[in-house]
Amino acid sequence: MEIKITKTQTPKVMPKESELGFGKYFSDHMFVMDYEKDKGWINPRIVPFERITLHPASTVLHYGSEIFEGLKAYRAENGDVQLFRPMENIRRMNRSAERMCLPQIDENDFLEYLTEFVRCEKDWVPHSFGTSLYLRPFMFGNDETLGVHSVARATFMIIASPSGSYYKEGINPVKIMIETEDVRTVRGGTGYAKCGGNYAASNRAGERANQKGYSQVLWLDGVERKYIEEVGAMNVMFRIGDEIVTPKLTGSILPGITRMSCIEVLKGLGYKVSERLLSVDELMGAIKSGELKEAWGCGTAAVVSPIGKLMYEDVEYVINGNEIGSITKQLYDILTGIQWGKTEDKFGWVYKI
Repeated sequence: MEIKITKTQTPKVMPKESELGFGKYFSDHMFVMDYEKDKGWINPRIVPFERITLHPASTVLHYGSEIFEGLKAYRAENGDVQLFRPMENIRRMNRSAERMCLPQIDENDFLEYLTEFVRCEKDWVPHSFGTSLYLRPFMFGNDETLGVHSVARATFMIIASPSGSYYKEGINPVKIMIETEDVRTVRGGTGYAKCGGNYAASNRAGERANQKGYSQVLWLDGVERKYIEEVGAMNVMFRIGDEIVTPKLTGSILPGITRMSCIEVLKGLGYKVSERLLSVDELMGAIKSGELKEAWGCGTAAVVSPIGKLMYEDVEYVINGNEIGSITKQLYDILTGIQWGKTEDKFGWVYKI
């Protein structure tokens, strides 16, 4: 479908790159497309960024019919704008849509819409290494009747926010608390879908962790309460002896694109990588025996985030002297080098706009 583009008459001024932060500012335009059950997806358009209007009975407000994605547009050293594995985000969003009974979007059409939107907003991609234009595709049901059912009407949108460097003061290890009361999700639930309810349900535990001085929680599985799953906003990996372990995807863990990329890079470097169940008891045993060499989270925002301290049952453990580990640093350098065009992309992950 042809994309109708309406340019803003009042363009905004790009903030200083040193003041960007995350999610505080938004670019001049947004992509919008409508869905009607008897027509499919219709009217793709790029319009000036503005507020949206919803009917008070809109499905998303009452039943949480909503999904989203997160990816970045990067400014390479030569000035080009590029994306990192965007098709993986598109496929994950369609899996989320299927789980939440929302309409899916043809992969190639989705990529075309995303590409055209980024092309329209390319001047909002900052130039400094570590900065990026964060892209937030999202979809919500907006039937204007009360009743629990699959949606007949939906809206798909993409907005963009220029973001500062996650590590503007250097890569500092984070403090993580293993959560023993609340659970994030369960197998058969919505854990593998990127939907707002998963994040809302995690806020209470996150607040408790923050009050104790920890930045995020590390979730245990929701059935047996014994297996490591993921950090609040990231997947997680551990170097135990000569093995790198990351929790296997059982349906309750978000299948991260950065997680996938880390595994492929590590295997290419010759490391032994295991996707398997990892109990908290095994992890504690590895810490106490000295077998746990390093630990890190991985996700779109931070790429990799070293874990320096871990608290379990009110006891705090220090990992790798509260310093970034060698493998963590190696992963960060390789992935960011590819994303910002500083090193060769041997994997074919970069998509140039």
